[in-house]
Amino acid sequence: MNTVRRGATALAAATVLLGTGAAGAAGAATTAPSPTPSAVTIPDGLYGTGDPTYDGVWRQSYAFLAQRATGFQPADKAVDWLLGQQCADGSFSAFRADAGTPCDAKTLRDTNATAIAVQGLRAVRKQSASPETIDKAVKAGSDWLRTVQNKDGGWGYSPGGASDANSTSVVVGALAATGVRPGSFTSAEGRTPYDALLSFALPCSDKEGPGAFAYQPDKAGKLVANADATAAATLAGLGKSVVATKASPDQPPVCNDLSKPAIERASLNGASYLAKALAKTGHLTLPPMPGATDTTEQPDVGNTADAVVALAASGASKEAKPALEWLEKNSAAWAKGSPAAYAQLILAARATETDPREFGTADLVEQLNATGPAPKTPDTSASSTSDDEGGFDIWWIIGIGTVVGVGIGFLVSGRKK
Repeated sequence: MNTVRRGATALAAATVLLGTGAAGAAGAATTAPSPTPSAVTIPDGLYGTGDPTYDGVWRQSYAFLAQRATGFQPADKAVDWLLGQQCADGSFSAFRADAGTPCDAKTLRDTNATAIAVQGLRAVRKQSASPETIDKAVKAGSDWLRTVQNKDGGWGYSPGGASDANSTSVVVGALAATGVRPGSFTSAEGRTPYDALLSFALPCSDKEGPGAFAYQPDKAGKLVANADATAAATLAGLGKSVVATKASPDQPPVCNDLSKPAIERASLNGASYLAKALAKTGHLTLPPMPGATDTTEQPDVGNTADAVVALAASGASKEAKPALEWLEKNSAAWAKGSPAAYAQLILAARATETDPREFGTADLVEQLNATGPAPKTPDTSASSTSDDEGGFDIWWIIGIGTVVGVGIGFLVSGRKK
């Protein structure tokens, strides 16, 4: 998710829960302005120098994932800071300025922050000062996510909120990181996260967004293509998360509808939509904000990086490469000083087998590490992609003849991490 938009979503969710406005988090994902910075002291151990009110846990966790993916272990005090953000019930909010005060009914618990924190903590477990403490925190976070799963199998940004593709997808990433098969994680009515994601999938016959995913149905119940949601749901439907790597063999993205919807086919359809969207300019675009005097669409750097990961993970690395090259030339100003942004770019580079230390003219690894406490000595033998860091293998076969217009079956494999 675009790091600025993620903060805006948190702001909108807080506004709704506090009863100070009517805008929903779904709208915030595409139209809300960036949150206004406040005078917040940056805690010792936290990555970044910007206001952490709406993204503290998110950016810390993303930084952990990118560091482990490049062989670095975060400093103990950075891990301790994230652990200290967890509520007693296992949940996380976007940021708690006073972590010493217990969470209560007024604490704005957040499924996205909880799910990404579970992934970040799981990734740093092996070389942490106390793996047992990490295990307890990860289990508590996963257990809390189960308690707030909606009847349709998905999750909304806030507990009890309507399910959306992005929130459901980040939770799928957390489940996969802890070795839980998302398809077995059922709601009280027997629905899975994949059932929820399929409800957001547009058919290939849709004229405006063939194969895409919507964030949520609009007020009229219509599904509208959303590139951010599509990148997230494509990964989740393939049983993967933001640390996904290149899938083999390469396969050109094609959109085909099955007589009976299947999540793996919907994910490949999502990849087809992303490939076509990127082919136009080499990047995704942001619509102008409501009321803006400049109505020109702007490049969406963050979601372009996410789309690169989704395409590579689906076997469409060839289609992802031009966008990766565009990012190498155009992402520096957008990413400057942002740990989450550096992390997104590192993961996009890694997914396409590009060296993040030679990303255009930038060393992304050095830039990320400079935004927080100095990490421990690199140890690539224990990176977050190793077998003992959780997750599991899954093989999906879409049989010959079941994919309309394709003469052979697809074999898609990948780490559920």
